[in-house]
Amino acid sequence: MALGAERRNVLGLVLRAALAQLGIGLAIGIPAALAGGRVLAGQLYGVKSYDPIVLGLAVVILAACALLAASVPARRATRVDPIVALRYE
Repeated sequence: MALGAERRNVLGLVLRAALAQLGIGLAIGIPAALAGGRVLAGQLYGVKSYDPIVLGLAVVILAACALLAASVPARRATRVDPIVALRYE
């Protein structure tokens, strides 16, 4: 903001970074969860290897928590006074 960025640009920058981390985590975590489910289904009696409702619910809850966790510092970053930020650096 000290160099001319608008508040929505700063907010978008912070939220995009959080969503990128969320996407990488989901891209690694979903296949790992599916593989782990197959391993458990092979070793335990009566355990299904894939439950789409539970997996989808976990993805939605994780995404909501990530957005909430990223929105707090993003809003704080938009409230920083540019002069104070420049003096600090």
